[in-house]
Amino acid sequence: MTAPVFVVEEVPAGPEFVLEGPEGRHAVSVKRLNPGEDVVLTDGRGRWTEGVVKAAEGKDRLVVTDLNAVEEEPEPAVRITVVQALPKGDRGELAVETMTETGVDAIVPWQASRCITQWRGDRGAKSLAKWRSTAREAGKQSRRVRFPEVAEAASTKQVAELLAAADLAVVLHEDREAGSEALATAALPTAGSVVVVVGPEGGVSPEELAVFAAAGARPYRLGRSVLRTSTAGTAAVAVLLARTGRWS
Repeated sequence: MTAPVFVVEEVPAGPEFVLEGPEGRHAVSVKRLNPGEDVVLTDGRGRWTEGVVKAAEGKDRLVVTDLNAVEEEPEPAVRITVVQALPKGDRGELAVETMTETGVDAIVPWQASRCITQWRGDRGAKSLAKWRSTAREAGKQSRRVRFPEVAEAASTKQVAELLAAADLAVVLHEDREAGSEALATAALPTAGSVVVVVGPEGGVSPEELAVFAAAGARPYRLGRSVLRTSTAGTAAVAVLLARTGRWS
């Protein structure tokens, strides 16, 4: 297994660094790291370094030494964004968590017309903060050094603008009468952006489908079964990543 990942504001150039605060507390009191164990320090934006635990002090100070040169993971050739309609309850965080672990590059919350959940005022701000925190924690858990961006909630018009700018624009839609194609056979770009729209439990409305079609998006399906909105994005990302070679 790769070394555990901890987030820092700026990746240290070494040779020694003290990890403090919440991340230091997690390393010392939760992970209970010991001298000699490897750790990875990252800013979550692609820059990272690896070092060795020298000492654990108190409850929240981890001294890391023998830091390697700072490296930077390049942006992927094919960038995958999932536009996620707002699910009910904590299923939004579940979707963000599993998509992050799978390898999504960006997540855009979408207030679809059939969403029961509404992000307004303080509730919306708190929900967005939860999604971003979930992406950060899932990025650490899955040993990523480039975490997915979680954007502000988008309107249907803004989603259409994202789709119009994409190299492949996908709307997951299981209605066989709509003439959807299998995502597993979609022609993928060798470079650029893929934007996937995941609708709410009630599905993407005909009006929204029309707006997205005008922006150049096509309907695609994952298979014979109908997935919940909280799992469809993860399945789509897995299909795409397997085909782009990022899982090779």
